[in-house]
Order: sequence, then structure tokens, then C-alpha cells
Amino acid sequence: MARQPPGPSMTLWGPLLAGTVLLGVVACGDAVPADPPVCENPRTPEVSSLWQCGPTLDFTPINSYQGEFADIQDREDAVVMIDGRCTGTLIEASAGPVVLTAGHCVGLGDRSLLVFNFEDAPDGDPLMTEGTVIEQSFDPDYALISLDVLPSVTPVLLTTRSSERLAIIQHPRGLPKVIAEGRFLDSCNQLVYYADLDTLVGSSGAGVLNRQGHLLGVHTDGDCDETGRGTNRGWTAEVIVEASPYLQSADIAER
Repeated sequence: MARQPPGPSMTLWGPLLAGTVLLGVVACGDAVPADPPVCENPRTPEVSSLWQCGPTLDFTPINSYQGEFADIQDREDAVVMIDGRCTGTLIEASAGPVVLTAGHCVGLGDRSLLVFNFEDAPDGDPLMTEGTVIEQSFDPDYALISLDVLPSVTPVLLTTRSSERLAIIQHPRGLPKVIAEGRFLDSCNQLVYYADLDTLVGSSGAGVLNRQGHLLGVHTDGDCDETGRGTNRGWTAEVIVEASPYLQSADIAER
């Protein structure tokens, strides 16, 4: 039997039902915001304060952390607060361990105050020492600090290998050491991009660590917002080594 065309009432209800469904989808929003393109439209990196990815800050005090980065407690001792306003990481280098941080945190020749083991329930003796900025650049955005006194901690190794998940150990707003985790998005144009990984002012210069706890990059910039959209980013260890007279290609332990 041939199907009859819809009557006037069906013709009216169809668009209304479709509109209701559409409004429901819009009202609910995306469960996970779509990742923005990060390599197709390269932008000139610039320091930004929009670094919180999502409505909550997902920081964990480092000594309370029991997440998926199982070896992170072996790396966190190398993370240091610099002048109360930035973060750095003691890295292994052929010429001797140095602290790697962001170039916009310090000036060449500066004398900086560095504090190790500033954390909740510290698992080591706090150490305050000074250091001299021996290299500083804005492009790439990095600096190296030679310490007056080396702490008895194991320096972190550099790498070019990413992993699906990344972590940043940091001192946001000069607070005790915390860790945040997020997703690796891409690496291009000398930068590494990551999503759902919270940072704040004071996190600049912190190392971006892969799952093995090796330093893939230095966090410098952000473009996240409180809806969870956007990305944070940093300069890769590889481009920093290429630009540095102090660091050598052999200092990248894992490629």
C-alpha cells in the first residue's frame, strides 16, 4: 500500500523535534573539546597567562602523587623554584649539570636564587643556592643557570621522544611543587603542544616530561581557557640544544 504524505501536524512537529534535539546537543556541549589545529597554522609564540585548561586546576602535590607516571618521584628532586616566580629543571650535560628554564624568566648574567625541595611534606632537605645565568634567549625561549652549589640529586635526561601522555612538575604562582598531566598533541615548528595540562604563572621554565621522565621540552607559553579549549606549549629540547653553545648533541640521551 502506498504511504500517505505527512499531514499538516506531522509537517509541523518534524522541525520542532529536530530543533529540540539540536538545542539539546548545543546545551550539553562537547564532552571533550575538539583539539585545535596546532601545526597547520603556525603562530609566533608569545607568553600568555591563559594556561588553565578547563574549569578546575588539576594539580597534585608532588609527594601525594600516585598516578600513571610511575618513576616521577625519581625525577622531581631535580625540579627547582627560581626567584619565587619561575620553575626550572636540573639537566644532565656533558659540560656539567645546569638548570634549564625559560628565557623570559631571567636575564643574561643575572644572579638567581634557586630553591630545591620546596614542597608539601618534603622528602628531602630543602636547599637554597644561587646561580649565574650563563645563556639566555627568547627564540628559542630558554636559559641555562650554573649553580654555586650542586644538590645531591640526579639530573634529568633530555629527549626527542614524546609519549601519548606528558607531565609537568612545576611551582605555579611560587607555590610548593605540584604535578599536572595531559595529552601530547604534536611537535612542529620547534614547539611541542599539549592539551588538558594545567599550568599557571610561575610554571614557566618547567620541564615537559615524557612517560619515561625525560625532558622533551621547556614550558613557556599557553593558550588554554577555562572551557578546556586551546593548548599549552613549549620549546623542544632539540631546538634548545641546537641553539646552545653549552649543550651538545650528545646531551640528548634518547632520540
